[in-house]
Amino acid sequence: MMKAVLTSGCFLLILMTSLTAINAQKCKTGPLDLVFIIDSSRSVRPFEFETMRKFMIDIIHAVDVGHEAARIGVVQYSSQVQNIFSLKSYTKKADMVKAINEIIPLAQGTMTGLAIQYAMNVAFTAQEGARPNIPKVAVIVTDGRPQDRVAEVSTQARGMGIEIYAVGVQRADMNSLRAMASPPLEDHVFLVESFDLIQQFGKQFQDKLCGLDLCTEMDHGCQHICVSTPGSYHCECNPGYKLNEDGKTCSAIDLCAEGKHDCEQICISSPGSYSCRCRAGYQLNQDQKTCSMIDYCSFGNHSCEHECVTVLNGYFCRCHEGYVLQSDGKTCQAKDLCNSVDHGCEFKCVSTVGSYYCVCPEGQLLQSDGKSCGTCKSANIDLVLVIDGSKSVRPQNFELVKQFVNQIVDSLDVSAHGTRIGLVQYSSRVRTEFPLNQYQTPEDIKNAVLKVEYMEKGTMTGLALKHMVENSFSEADGARPLGRNIPRIGLVFTDGRSQDDITEWAKKAKDAGITMYAVGVGKAVEEELRVIASDPVDKHFFYTTDFTAINQIADNLKLNICGEESQGEIEVKDPCACESLVEFQETTLSTLEQLSKKHILFESRNNLLKCFWLCVTY
Repeated sequence: MMKAVLTSGCFLLILMTSLTAINAQKCKTGPLDLVFIIDSSRSVRPFEFETMRKFMIDIIHAVDVGHEAARIGVVQYSSQVQNIFSLKSYTKKADMVKAINEIIPLAQGTMTGLAIQYAMNVAFTAQEGARPNIPKVAVIVTDGRPQDRVAEVSTQARGMGIEIYAVGVQRADMNSLRAMASPPLEDHVFLVESFDLIQQFGKQFQDKLCGLDLCTEMDHGCQHICVSTPGSYHCECNPGYKLNEDGKTCSAIDLCAEGKHDCEQICISSPGSYSCRCRAGYQLNQDQKTCSMIDYCSFGNHSCEHECVTVLNGYFCRCHEGYVLQSDGKTCQAKDLCNSVDHGCEFKCVSTVGSYYCVCPEGQLLQSDGKSCGTCKSANIDLVLVIDGSKSVRPQNFELVKQFVNQIVDSLDVSAHGTRIGLVQYSSRVRTEFPLNQYQTPEDIKNAVLKVEYMEKGTMTGLALKHMVENSFSEADGARPLGRNIPRIGLVFTDGRSQDDITEWAKKAKDAGITMYAVGVGKAVEEELRVIASDPVDKHFFYTTDFTAINQIADNLKLNICGEESQGEIEVKDPCACESLVEFQETTLSTLEQLSKKHILFESRNNLLKCFWLCVTY
């Protein structure tokens, strides 16, 4: 760029001389939207502002002004922006000249960025007369350093298609001029410091306004494409390439290297584009971006007996749980855990696929540890309690029923491997309060019982029996398989006559191997209780007229349940016989002597005394 020193005193004379030369070579410009953005801050002296005024007037005289030709607007700025006239205001040069001569400088700060923002948001809008697909040119004339930021807003303006010429006078900051102007900077930045530069600037600007195609008239140096603009040009690149910093040469856009792709595994670059690939063992999905491992098992030639498992670049066979893969790598054989683990079963171990369980001899039942065998108190049963929640029971009596249920819970050895208890309430409908497999401790069951809400409607006992047979004793609800020989016991509690038939489902319950107990209170019908109860009927049904007496039923009931569970001949000693008491005392003393810690001694003593009390009251 040509640079020389131009004193402010002679600026007006030199610029007028240059523009006179422009006027002498008038040309017919094409359509153009041109907006002058003039600095009228306090640093611009009066005669310098007159120079800017004359500069604009001479440019107007040099171009072809009209509705379909060049449209011109003028904006002045300092600390604020003032629109002198917009692109749509005048179509006659005389009207424009008159408006320019009437401008009164603002004489404040230098907010150049604010002025560019105004030009972008207002001056070059359709409302102000800007036309679509018509070149938009802004000429910014300033004499100082901007007091606000210009780089970002200038970038936005250029991005909207506004070509910016930055003309600095004397004290103007070159870095700010370069930040505002369009590329190439050598054609859009002018620092007016000498006569020669003013003359050269006038000639270049005349060429620009006259629509000279610089791409054909000069050696533009563009590697790919030269694009002419009014009085200027710029270089562009073919699709897939980007312009280098020199503004002329191009380099291929590597979207893969720039991370501008969404390939899951491998990105293959081409100029301005890319394609996705997958690593070995994977295949490209239909979206042409993501990858999935090749499913070698899906080819149908794996011959695995149980499962085929795909791995990278191959597959292997796997057996179901409880089976072992054979040496051929394909077939499976069930594990016999009873012969391969320390199962601990007291009597007999039975292997299943992937597991095992213990069984006891006839007349004994599996204990809560799932390994040892015993009788009654610690026996295993699946017990479902079916309680009447009809309106006739009444809320206060329903609480007694819940206490009755919890007394039964206390009398049994509840655990996952021991006794399981489920609870069903019925009225006009049936509701499972909790299934057999939900709770595994007496405390959890009793807490759940206390939270049961009273249903308070009709008395559909037959419907309750049907629900118990079809659902409560299913393995899905926690009942153990029939092959385990775990006794299934159903206890129905009711206070009145059933509103539906009970005969069919009472029989189906007993046919299904369920030992049925019937407990009646108040208006319960003895005939119905006998239909529900298993044989011998007299040992399987109970009745009392008063709800407060059901606690006694609970005490009697646990004895009968124990009797029902025990099978075969078992020696029963009289716990209160003299020899039994002596044996109990000796065992107690021996146990106490083996306990060394005081807290264990205290707890064990209490437990033994409790046991003794139960023995005496037996």
